[in-house]
Amino acid sequence: MAVFNKILSKRKMENAIYDETVNAGHGWMRLIKKGQVFRIVDVKGNQAADTTFFRGEDPEDHYDAVVTIRNQNNIYLSTGTTLYSQDGIGLMKIIADTCGRHDTLGGSCSAQSNTVRYSRDIRHMHNCRDTFMLQLALNRDGYEYSKRDLNPNINFFMNVPVTPEGGLKFEDGVSAPGYYVEMEALTDTVVLISNCPQLNNPCNAYNPTPIRLLIWEE
Repeated sequence: MAVFNKILSKRKMENAIYDETVNAGHGWMRLIKKGQVFRIVDVKGNQAADTTFFRGEDPEDHYDAVVTIRNQNNIYLSTGTTLYSQDGIGLMKIIADTCGRHDTLGGSCSAQSNTVRYSRDIRHMHNCRDTFMLQLALNRDGYEYSKRDLNPNINFFMNVPVTPEGGLKFEDGVSAPGYYVEMEALTDTVVLISNCPQLNNPCNAYNPTPIRLLIWEE
């Protein structure tokens, strides 16, 4: 299991130019300008923040898990990790992290995956894919996002270890109240978040809770 050094940030919340709390099951989408610093705070601990990214100048060029993993030679993300697009362009760099590692393999929950993993009678339950789709529909801003733009995502604060057989396990999170991950935008980057409402696995201790999002000018 990969473990990284935890790095604290020197930035103070009261100096942020943007500060918003996103409740569990809700989504968020916003352009982070090059040089700005973006922080996701796990307010109560063990919450999973499903997050993906699009290059501002070309939204068709989105976050790529394979390129990111290959370039850092590790499947887990933490301080020092650069998040790359499918064209190999650095979108964000993690510059502070009090959690220690984040998942980039588990993907987002959907009606279909909930049915396959758990049972058909929970197909109606709210899920991250639906939240992503709603945010894409609400935030066009010059680009017609569609379901084709959904791409692999990062699960910040989520614990998805790889088994010896090469499978994935969804286990209790490795986060705690107030833990955060902080990123610097290397280029104008659109951030899309679904604050996971999952009630069927322990990724958020079966108790979805809020996240807090902050932005600083640098």
